[in-house]
Amino acid sequence: MEQAHSLLLNEEACSQLREHQRAEFVFEWLRFLKKLLPATDRADVKKNQKRLVEQLTTVLTGSPGPPTRLLLAQCLALVYRVGDSLTSSLTVDRCNDIIRSKDDSPSFLPTRLAAVACLGVLYEQLGRLLINSFKESVANLLKATKSAESQGRCEIMLCIEKILKGLGVSAMSCHRDIYKAARTCLTDRSMAVRCAAAKCLLELQREAVFLWSTELENVATLCFRAFEGSNYDVRVGISKLLGTLLASALEPRQAIAPRPGSKRNSLKEVMELLSSGFLRGGAGFLRASGDMLKGISSVSRDVRVGITQTCVVFVSILGGAWLETHFSCLLSLLMEWVSHARATQYPADAVSCHCCASFILRATLGTLLGEKAQIAAAKEICQLISKQKRVVDAALHEGNMEARVRPADVAASQHVLVCALLELGSLLQDLSSTAAPLLLDTSIGMLDTVISVLLHPSASARLAAAWCLRCVAVGNPAQVAVLLDRCAERLNALKSCPEAVAGYSAAIAALLGAVQLCPLGISHSKGKVVMTLAEDLLRSAAQNSRISVQRTQGGWLLLSALFTLGPTVMEHHLPRLLLLWKCAFPLSVKDVENELRRGDSFTWQVTLEGRAGALCAMKSLVVHCKDLLTDDVISRLLPLLSCAVALLNQLPSIIKSYGNQIKNAATVFRLRVYEILTMLEPKTYEGNFGTVLKQLLNDLTGPEITACAELNLLPSLCYSQDLALLVPLIDSLVTAHFIFNLIVFSVCGTLEYDPFTIFEKAQEVPTPLPPASALTAAAVQLFGVIFPHLGIQAQILEQFCEFVRQLKGARQQTVQIHVAAAFCCTLKCLASSRRELGSEEVQIPALSLLLGALEGSNPLLRCMAAEGLARLVQVLNDPNFTVSITLMSFDKLKTARDAITRTGHALALSAVYRYLSGISSPQYLSACVGVLFTLSQDSTSHEVQMWALHALSMVVDLAGPLYHSHLEASFTLVLRLLLSTPHTHVEVQQSLGRCLNALITSMGPDLQGAHTYLPINTLTSCLVGCAVMQDIQDCLVQAQAISCLQQLHMFAPRFVNLASLVPSLCINLCSSYLSLRRAVVACLRQLAQREAVEVSEHAVALVKELPYVTIKEVGLEGALFSLLDRESDPRLCRDIQETLVHMMSLAAESSLAHWLKLCKDVLSASAAAAVETQQEEDGDRYDDSSAFHAKSESSGPFNNLRWSTRVFSMECVCRIIAQCENRDLAHFNMALAQEQRLHESADYVVLHLADLIRMAFMAATDHSDQLRLAGLQTLLVIIRKFSNVPEPEFPGHVILEQYQANVGAALRPAFHVDAPPNVTAKACQVCSAWIASGVISDLRDLRRVHQLLASSLAKVQVGRDVTSQLYNESTFTMETLAVLKAWAEVPNTITQLLNHHLQQQSDEAGTADPAGAGLLKLVQTDLATLSRLWLAALQDHALLTLPSQYSSQLPSTGGSFYTAEMVEQARPHYYSAWATILHATALWLNSTGFIMVDEGPANLSRPVTPTSMGQSTSLSSVKSPEDVNTDRLHLILGISVEFLCSPHSGDQMENISSCLQALQALLEVPWPRSKVGNDQALSVELLSVLHRLIVTRESPSIQLAVLELVRQIVCAAQEHVNEKRHSAEVDDGAAEKETVPEFGEGRDTGGLVPGKSLVFGALELCLCTLVRKLPQLSPKLAGSPTGRGGQTCFLSNTDCRLVTSALAILSELPSICSPEGSVSVLPTVLYLLLGVLREAVKGSVGAESGQLVPGILQALRTVLTSPMSRAEKSRGAWTELLRCALHTLLESWHSGMDEVTTLTSLTIFLLYASAEVTTVEPLQTRCIQAFRDSLESKDPVVLSRSYQLLVSLFQGPALVARPFILALGGRLVSQLEEVEKSRPQGPAELQAVQDAIRALEALVFAADETHRPQLVAVLLPILISLLLDENALASAPAASRSLHESALRDLMRIGPQHSAVFKALMASAPHMKARLEAAVKGNQESVNTKAQAPRVISKNTPSIQLKINFL
Repeated sequence: MEQAHSLLLNEEACSQLREHQRAEFVFEWLRFLKKLLPATDRADVKKNQKRLVEQLTTVLTGSPGPPTRLLLAQCLALVYRVGDSLTSSLTVDRCNDIIRSKDDSPSFLPTRLAAVACLGVLYEQLGRLLINSFKESVANLLKATKSAESQGRCEIMLCIEKILKGLGVSAMSCHRDIYKAARTCLTDRSMAVRCAAAKCLLELQREAVFLWSTELENVATLCFRAFEGSNYDVRVGISKLLGTLLASALEPRQAIAPRPGSKRNSLKEVMELLSSGFLRGGAGFLRASGDMLKGISSVSRDVRVGITQTCVVFVSILGGAWLETHFSCLLSLLMEWVSHARATQYPADAVSCHCCASFILRATLGTLLGEKAQIAAAKEICQLISKQKRVVDAALHEGNMEARVRPADVAASQHVLVCALLELGSLLQDLSSTAAPLLLDTSIGMLDTVISVLLHPSASARLAAAWCLRCVAVGNPAQVAVLLDRCAERLNALKSCPEAVAGYSAAIAALLGAVQLCPLGISHSKGKVVMTLAEDLLRSAAQNSRISVQRTQGGWLLLSALFTLGPTVMEHHLPRLLLLWKCAFPLSVKDVENELRRGDSFTWQVTLEGRAGALCAMKSLVVHCKDLLTDDVISRLLPLLSCAVALLNQLPSIIKSYGNQIKNAATVFRLRVYEILTMLEPKTYEGNFGTVLKQLLNDLTGPEITACAELNLLPSLCYSQDLALLVPLIDSLVTAHFIFNLIVFSVCGTLEYDPFTIFEKAQEVPTPLPPASALTAAAVQLFGVIFPHLGIQAQILEQFCEFVRQLKGARQQTVQIHVAAAFCCTLKCLASSRRELGSEEVQIPALSLLLGALEGSNPLLRCMAAEGLARLVQVLNDPNFTVSITLMSFDKLKTARDAITRTGHALALSAVYRYLSGISSPQYLSACVGVLFTLSQDSTSHEVQMWALHALSMVVDLAGPLYHSHLEASFTLVLRLLLSTPHTHVEVQQSLGRCLNALITSMGPDLQGAHTYLPINTLTSCLVGCAVMQDIQDCLVQAQAISCLQQLHMFAPRFVNLASLVPSLCINLCSSYLSLRRAVVACLRQLAQREAVEVSEHAVALVKELPYVTIKEVGLEGALFSLLDRESDPRLCRDIQETLVHMMSLAAESSLAHWLKLCKDVLSASAAAAVETQQEEDGDRYDDSSAFHAKSESSGPFNNLRWSTRVFSMECVCRIIAQCENRDLAHFNMALAQEQRLHESADYVVLHLADLIRMAFMAATDHSDQLRLAGLQTLLVIIRKFSNVPEPEFPGHVILEQYQANVGAALRPAFHVDAPPNVTAKACQVCSAWIASGVISDLRDLRRVHQLLASSLAKVQVGRDVTSQLYNESTFTMETLAVLKAWAEVPNTITQLLNHHLQQQSDEAGTADPAGAGLLKLVQTDLATLSRLWLAALQDHALLTLPSQYSSQLPSTGGSFYTAEMVEQARPHYYSAWATILHATALWLNSTGFIMVDEGPANLSRPVTPTSMGQSTSLSSVKSPEDVNTDRLHLILGISVEFLCSPHSGDQMENISSCLQALQALLEVPWPRSKVGNDQALSVELLSVLHRLIVTRESPSIQLAVLELVRQIVCAAQEHVNEKRHSAEVDDGAAEKETVPEFGEGRDTGGLVPGKSLVFGALELCLCTLVRKLPQLSPKLAGSPTGRGGQTCFLSNTDCRLVTSALAILSELPSICSPEGSVSVLPTVLYLLLGVLREAVKGSVGAESGQLVPGILQALRTVLTSPMSRAEKSRGAWTELLRCALHTLLESWHSGMDEVTTLTSLTIFLLYASAEVTTVEPLQTRCIQAFRDSLESKDPVVLSRSYQLLVSLFQGPALVARPFILALGGRLVSQLEEVEKSRPQGPAELQAVQDAIRALEALVFAADETHRPQLVAVLLPILISLLLDENALASAPAASRSLHESALRDLMRIGPQHSAVFKALMASAPHMKARLEAAVKGNQESVNTKAQAPRVISKNTPSIQLKINFL
């Protein structure tokens, strides 16, 4: 194919190819030429032009296919446009000659069509250059039209369209001739010709003014005729033409020359044209008159649907502003349509007209108008409804009772009301809470108007009003309860009015259905009200015969709807319901027979209605409350169902007796029986199979069955992808639902057919089928359920076959559809339940039945039969049967010649292959592919081609890798067919598209990677195929092309050119076809995941403008936002959102300003965005209402966006902030961002903080509740992310401080009394985050936020029972707990702020009062109330966390903040709030010290339950303070322990931390500490929980908190033991110590029981901590890889804190043991202590060991000073163990270790252990030797520390000190004497000498008084020897001078203390005296010199120094 990429065609290469390859080669050359010519130099083109034209002409005469001829025409025109255009007329002449040719052979047709195509494009591109020949060309074409076949007529019309486009006004002379030809073609039998003619006329009307002036009426009539028998494409084309003409007539684009008597068309005249077509059709006068005389409707649905689409086009062209101005006129005209007698002659016509009018209103109001205009439209509709209601009311009250209502008036009004109410409901539902002011506007009285229609005489109007109320409730959940109360009250008041009973019961049922779509729900009490109403209606039904039917229907309707509230509501009403059900049916089956003898027509009608309603209520029970369907309930329902089934047998005789007036009631009753039986397990009603089966057979095959529209019945039984064969546009329309129901199914549903669907969970109004059609569908479903359980399966199927054989004509087809559908439903049920069909006897009739359907004339029946045959093979799972089926299909396909047989069996092959992978053998695949290949090339039948290609695509999809051997042949086939299939056969092209898509999917994995092993021809075929499909006009084919390119891009991006793909995607982004938009967005979503930036750049560079938005201005992402706003398809909206999210994730940071501006523009684009916040009465100038006044910004690129789009824009803002969090730090640092922006063109989110706050404010103060929630969430994100960002211009302040007023203004509306609970709850969350952020510094701002929280607290105290409850009780729980949680975070914040302040105070003195202090003052007043509410909430939570087996212990009335019925809904709210509340409660108890202060009872909404902390006011239940405190302590402990034990707490780190902090706060108080210490079982349980926690949580903060808590528990136990010991000593006296019981663990035996011992538990926990950080401690782990052997185990700062905390706990454990117990535990404690010490002195814990050593030594000292070491019973054992420990310590002494630490630990042993431990040999000698060795060290630091430790030792006990003095005193003196010779040179050496002097001084003072003078005589000469003379002092180093000064100070201090010795020494040593005197004299001189230094005296020095350097 590379050889095709040249300017001239490579004829040599082309000639060597086969025919089909040649066509592909030429097409590829033409593709390349089309791209090359515009980029080629003009001279090069002229140089090769002659040859190029010759080659193109050769292609033209070579019979090119449809895609090739289009490309050929474009290339030919480009050659003349780029090159020399003078010779173009020769080509035109050549084309005209070909068109005039008399050759009519099929082989010449492609050449003629190509000539026509070339002619059109030449005129289009060259325009007036060919003006001379255009008349001849047009005449030639118009003449050819008369003899051309359909393809030729189609191509000629398209050609003339292009000629008109190219010549413009110059073609005026031919306009009339063209118009005449196009008129004929517009009603052509070929749909493609009609489409082409419509396009031609659409182009003609641009210049031909007469089309929309003088000829307008004729053109309209012509279009109406063209709609007759049209398909969707024709209707789209003609409606576009007619809509454009009408819009031009109404608002002309150009001036029209005035004619006598002419005037401008008015809207009324234009609409009258459409009305004539809508009401009378496109027939001529005679036919229309004849139909009128006969009384039949002559207007087909095709015409009405076409006119409907025309109306939408007409309004869309005129635009939203026009619609807003003229809406009332348009509305009245539409209402005339639906109320006209000709449009409502038959019920089906009336329903279809309703659909048409509703569609026009939805397509215009819903897409063209913004929210403000929609509100105005809703007012107009409301006025119309009110007007219609007044007309009916006047008719009802005029005249006498008999003739008070004219049926025509009521009928007309009912149709108007139905349309108006349904559209009003849709508008209000879409507007959601934005429409709240409209509903509350009393001047409009919208709700009153709608409710008044509930009394209308027509049932359809009443149901429409009920549905409208439901839509109001869904959009505004606050209205649900209000409307329910109102309707219930009116129903009670008007029980005697039949219309009122029917209307209000329908309204209540609809409102109950709306609750399913309202997350906030309704109050549980409303269910009780409705239940009472329903019971009352049913019980009073028999009192008044006039309203018996209405009361019966209403009662059961209410009960059925009530079940939608769910099992929690209905379980309380179930006993009453069972009683009502029992009353509705006879007591037994025998009573059913007795009923036949009594009653009349009316009573039977009431009875059947009542029983049908009862069965519907049962169905509702099964659907909505399956949990309540216990075995007991089923056993009580079964007898009733048996009676209902028995009554089925009696229905024929009842109908025979009482006539057809009860026939409809009987049909509905049978329908309800079938529906409920289908939902139950068949085995439960096995005994009734006979009766049920008889009825089913009668309903499926009986003589009375009516023709059921198969399109309502069969699609669900077909394979979903096979439906594309039948209704290729079902999924592709803007009007998908409308067209699907109206045209394809030909059956329209309405609420009137089944009022019980009004409470279904659906956004759109339900459209139930007529009862007869619904009955057939239900019979099919029930047959499928029970057939597998029957024992006579073969006989039934044989009977079915026999029925089909015996019948003829339409009845035969109807029965065949029914029985085939029933059996296919059976097979579907069997396959899903994996059951077997039955005996082999069943196979023959089953196969016969399916084969008959497979070869039936109905294509949908064939589809279902193919799927049924495949499921039969799957169910039987018999290889022989499978082979026989496939062989039979092969034979049929080889022999049969009719299209029906071939299509059915071709589809069956793919269906069988789908369900049985066991036959996926290459041989079967090859045979299957071979047959399908052959059928695909059958050009005689395009239907066979379509089905065969579809089957082939299914096989390719299913075969996977097995298909690789057929890939090349398949690509060749598909491409050949694509290049040759005429555009008139779109369905074949669609199948080819599916086939190509499947082939690319199959080949995809082989394309991945840098190299591909597929033939290059195959890859080229893919791209060529995609190019061909992109050029085809059909939307589905284009969608397939985009999907194929998307697949290619996924597997091999290098083959896809984004520069050409992206513009085509953007252009189709605004297509009117849903399937095309879906494909475009799906492709963009994939591209955006990897190449978002490139895609966006291509879109902006290559696409200028889209219909709704300028892409240059807002980019592709702006276009997607605009599309998102207009779309209603959920799948497409989801894809658009995902695309935008992907684009944001890749491009938002690089283009941050663009994305944030885009989100801001979207948010501001609302005509109703003006939000004015009112000033407060207090007039505070800091008031937050002055923050922002958000006004609408209509100057942006978007207009009138919906609230849902704006909500998504706020979600995007949150995503952008979250995305920046993990990127550059400058995003959240203003100073860094400003600095970096100076050096580089980067953008940071902190620079846009003002915009972020503004957007959050605008959203949070909007009318829409959803947008308010999004705004508050954004505000929360902003606070959390930016609260710590400092303000660079004002040090010490944060950047958010300047927005304090704005945040307050955004929060205030959420605390309004009418605000929904979820908004208030979210605002509370923001409030608490705002307070916790620490941003608020000003007390006034604190007070404002406090006032908001205080108002919410007051709202909580008022409670749910005081005012009417609008929402479910669980919302009260949600709001209450949100408020309490927000308040609970305030004490936590205060604690943090105060702790932070204390830390600052320790660092710098004189700081101001912290923010926490001001907040504490504000909160103090509310703590009394809050504490009670917190405790009540915690008690609720504790009860709700009980396991299910303890549910009986829950209070029957519920808790403080939840009701018993709402337990399950309340749990999540408690779960999200309890931890914060628990922590706050613990802090409050900590602050009060568990001392109860009576501050008065808190005003709770309901009495707190009796167990609620002793706060009950009842005297009998008042508890003592001790009991209350105990309850509170156990409550907090119980909640904490339960949570910390729960397995689901893995992701709740914040809750774990809150629990631990709460427990710590409790144990800081003496009283709870004593309780815990006194209860060992509790302490042990706590330790076991904490042990588990420390093992399973790696968070350092959690582990530190756990260890701190363990320390507190151990301290509590220690206090308890000490107190007991003290008490025992005091009580028993010192004389009887032997009898004092042993306190502490271990008692007399010393045994510690695991699981019951506190000490053992603490040991386990500490050991776990130590071994995890230092595995070397464990003998098992020391040598293992886990233990890391002797490797260094680096401990972080946190690790060191953990280890020291564990050691501190260990050191306290012996003190809480008995003497014997302490002996048991001491070895472990010493082992671990010394083990950690050993690792620390070895240096194997890393650089942080300096933090570890003090903790180790402190723990060692604690152990050595333990009272157990001195206790009589344990003293000996302790001594032995401590000696061993000392021995171990000495043994571990080796070179390279930390000598200082080892010496320190030795010193601690020597000082704090008893003398018995350290004075024994050889320990004492080794200790002395250790010190002696250290004194020999060359390291001055070691020497210094050794001397310091010797000071401690010399001052210690005499027994310890004496041996060390004797051993080391001499060495100390000699070292000091040597200092004179080698004076210190540095600070370390100086410190060592000074410490040595201190040691010698301590030695002197340790001696006896008698020997001290002698030692002083040794000390003084040493000190004097350290003095320097005057000369040496001046030049001595700093260390030496410091030593001199230190020695002189010591002499001046010691000399006077020992004056006698001093004097004697001075007298005996004159040189010492002189040296000393010189030193004293020199010191005195230096002191005098310093004293004379001038002193600067400052006056009035300020106490606070101002900082002037702010950098």
